[in-house]
Amino acid sequence: MSRTVLIAGNWKMSHGVSATGKYLFELEAAISRNPTAKQALGEGRVELALFPPYTSLWRALEGKSFLPWLKVGGQNAHWASEGAFTGEVSAPMLKEAGCDYVIIGHSERRQFFGESDEQVHQKTLAAIASGLKVVLCVGETLQERESNATMSVIERQLMKALVGLSPDEAGTSVSVAYEPVWAIGTGRTAQSREAQEVCQAIRRFVAERFGDEAAMSLRVLYGGSVKPENAAGLLSEPDIDGALVGGASLKAETFLQILSAAL
Repeated sequence: MSRTVLIAGNWKMSHGVSATGKYLFELEAAISRNPTAKQALGEGRVELALFPPYTSLWRALEGKSFLPWLKVGGQNAHWASEGAFTGEVSAPMLKEAGCDYVIIGHSERRQFFGESDEQVHQKTLAAIASGLKVVLCVGETLQERESNATMSVIERQLMKALVGLSPDEAGTSVSVAYEPVWAIGTGRTAQSREAQEVCQAIRRFVAERFGDEAAMSLRVLYGGSVKPENAAGLLSEPDIDGALVGGASLKAETFLQILSAAL
């Protein structure tokens, strides 16, 4: 089964409204200079998604008027549709604004804001119920990797997050992003072979619990210091269907180079 490659840029707490507008025009110019990428995006053979801060979402969504293939998502969403949750944004709000995706369970949310596996589960269910596609982040710390606990950690995260989903939801409404915590923002990257082994194990896990069809539909992304220099090697692996890119997505030209590596 052929899976559409997803190249997603997580801007984290970078790029306000003016910087987002500038980025979109730079992205349009870069695409116009790359006919191969332009054709692939237009034909839907590859998806490009941006995840700006909340305050810049509206400006990124305006970019769809001249970048019709552009996908936009939120970096997080609450599990409740509305209520007394100061500072939070709900999945229905993101959907109404025009978002296509939402990132759930990023390691920075887990580490700095205390998100539990159960909260990630609730957020995943809420996002899918609202019609958003989920980029579900999983990954181990350096200590967990060195103690050979990588797969037990990831399987626990997946099991908690995906419980209650149908095979179709698990296979098509969720993209799993394997982001080893020790590689995020550190400059360290899992070797292509190492990343492939974990991504293959993720697909195997989904096959065991949701069936082969769901597993073959599932997109598994790699994230963790992805940059133009290592993107081609990572994206050439059979079970890596895209990338969740952090710092290298903040410049349009660099981000497009990563997308081009998938073609």
